[in-house]
Amino acid sequence: MALHLIIGNKNYSSWSFRPWLAMKVAGIAFAETVVSLDAPDFKARVTALNGAGKVPVLIDGEARIWESLAILEYLAEKFPGAGLWPAAPAARAHARAVSSEMHAGFASLRRRLPMNVWRPVIPRALDEAAADVARIDAIWSECRARFGAGGPFLYGAFGAADAMYAPVVWRFHTYAVGVSAAARDYMRAHMTLPAWREWREAAIREPWVLPNNEADWPDVPRE
Repeated sequence: MALHLIIGNKNYSSWSFRPWLAMKVAGIAFAETVVSLDAPDFKARVTALNGAGKVPVLIDGEARIWESLAILEYLAEKFPGAGLWPAAPAARAHARAVSSEMHAGFASLRRRLPMNVWRPVIPRALDEAAADVARIDAIWSECRARFGAGGPFLYGAFGAADAMYAPVVWRFHTYAVGVSAAARDYMRAHMTLPAWREWREAAIREPWVLPNNEADWPDVPRE
C-alpha cells in the first residue's frame, strides 16, 4: 500500500511542506490529499486521522503519524537508504538538535513572517522576529561550515534538517530578509530543487485565501 500524506494549503502550510519536500527529494513515492485549513470539515476530517486534528498526517497502512518531525523520523527508519539523517554520529546528533530547535521555537518569526508562497517579494520590517532571523542565520552558517562539505545543504546532501528549515527559506525570500552570504547560498540550493518548483506552481494555483496568513491583509498581493 502506498504512503498517503494529508496536507494543508500549499500556499500557507509550512508544517505540511516539510515532509512533502523530504519525500519528493528522497524519491519516496506517496499519494497526497490537500485539505484547506479553513475548510468547514477540516477539523472533523483530520481529527478522524489523528487526535490532534492537525496536518500533516502520514498514513502507512494502519500507522498514522502526525507532527512533521515525527514523520521525518518515521521515514528515516522506514527508508534508511534515503539518508535523511547524516551518517556520522556527531553530525546526526547536531542535525537532530537544530531540527528540534526549529520544531519548538521561533514563534516570533512564525507570527511576523507567515509562509505565503504566492506573495511577491516585498520587504517587511522584522520587528520582534529579528532575533529569530539572526539565530537561524547562525545555525545555517555553522552547519555549512562544520558539516556541509559534501554538498550545498546543511549537512552536505539534502536531509531532514533541511526539510525542517525549508519553510524558513520561503519566509526569508518572500519578505526580502537580509541574511549572510552563506545563508543566501543555502537558500538558493533549496529554491533550485525541482520539488521546490513543483510545490510553488501548485501553491499559486490554489483558490483559498486565509486572511490570518496574509501579512498585507486586506490586500492579497499575488504573483
